[in-house]
Amino acid sequence: LYLPLEDWHAVADTVAADGAGDDWVRIGGLKEFMDGSAGSRTAFFAEPYADSAGYRGLLRHSPAVMAHWIGAADSVHLQVAIHAIGDSANAIILGIYDSVATAHGPRDRRFRIEHAQHLRPRDIARFGELGVVASVQPIHLVDDGRWIQDRIGPERIKYTYPFRTMLDTHAVLAFGSDWPVATPDPIAGIAAAVTRQTSDGKNPDGWMPQQKITLDEALRAYTWGDSYANFTETHRGTLASGKWADITVLDQDLFALPPARIGTAHVAMTVVGGRIVYRRPGALLAHPRP
Repeated sequence: LYLPLEDWHAVADTVAADGAGDDWVRIGGLKEFMDGSAGSRTAFFAEPYADSAGYRGLLRHSPAVMAHWIGAADSVHLQVAIHAIGDSANAIILGIYDSVATAHGPRDRRFRIEHAQHLRPRDIARFGELGVVASVQPIHLVDDGRWIQDRIGPERIKYTYPFRTMLDTHAVLAFGSDWPVATPDPIAGIAAAVTRQTSDGKNPDGWMPQQKITLDEALRAYTWGDSYANFTETHRGTLASGKWADITVLDQDLFALPPARIGTAHVAMTVVGGRIVYRRPGALLAHPRP
């Protein structure tokens, strides 16, 4: 659970008095919105929208207010996750994170930016440099790739969902779905990150294909990356002796499929804590070799 950033004091008191929760439900940290969305033209950009002369979007809060809240939350060791979509909103939050970390000193704080969809070229490497987790949703590019150029023009789209460049500059990617805004199906998200094909079928080789990532990288972002993003990588997120047996079994080997067919795989079985909690009727599972 990520609770409202402005309630940092009450959340800190609750955690101090009662703990953060348990392995099933717990308080992970605090969240706030810096801007809106590109679809509604409320994401905040450094330059005006290409289809709305002079209009750059909206900020939900002033940078000064956000800096105060983030600094206060960090002072009581609560993790902070901020929604930022436009390039200017992302730049502002990266700057605040940098300032707060510098003022408070080194600590494993794992600041997060939720979405990080549109970035100025010079800001992409700052995720890796500052240790800021990019909590991103590849499934959104399947839709956005159809219309976003009309909103922000041909230059800025080169730095939209820049997963390849982010990984190359040592950012941690944590993939998610943004459900209920988009489907929670991680297989669809994996396919989107690997192929970058749009829902209109007009980009069979991928929209902004230079930002494709590998299947290995997409799976890591959906597993280890998510666990790292909420400080649980020591006991979940990878298959290893001594870790929780949280396992998803698919009915096809993703590595044996052409990238364009990744989306045809389905979940056959889900195991949580070593216990089978879901088995798809009629699913065929190959027996492992001895």
